[in-house]
Amino acid sequence: MPLDRAALVAGSIRFASGVSFLIDPLRANRLWGAPEEPTPTAQLLLRSMGYRDALIGGLLLASAVRGRDTRGWFLASGGADAADLLGGMAVHHEMKRSQQVIGLGGAVIGIGVGLWGALRPPDRPQRAEK
Repeated sequence: MPLDRAALVAGSIRFASGVSFLIDPLRANRLWGAPEEPTPTAQLLLRSMGYRDALIGGLLLASAVRGRDTRGWFLASGGADAADLLGGMAVHHEMKRSQQVIGLGGAVIGIGVGLWGALRPPDRPQRAEK
């Protein structure tokens, strides 16, 4: 299979986002729309999200570089965002507007990208003309 550029881009973004939550979860949380410092429990969840995103992004990226089928990792990526959206909807009324727009809006975009990537037809080798 040729290099999957879409998976390369999507995997790089998810991997970088995950690593940012591992290196500095407070700063990363502010970038996603939360102005105040999270509680220790929330910091634990931010780090957990960082590990998850770094893992999924890294595996999507590795599959893209190796020319392997990336559809399953796109689905995992979209599923992670669907879980974030579902969890976020439960506390939507308690979130600041910036958190609603950036956090939940980002999840909606991530779900769309994940579904698009997962539902693409597999690349097929070109047949030689006779």
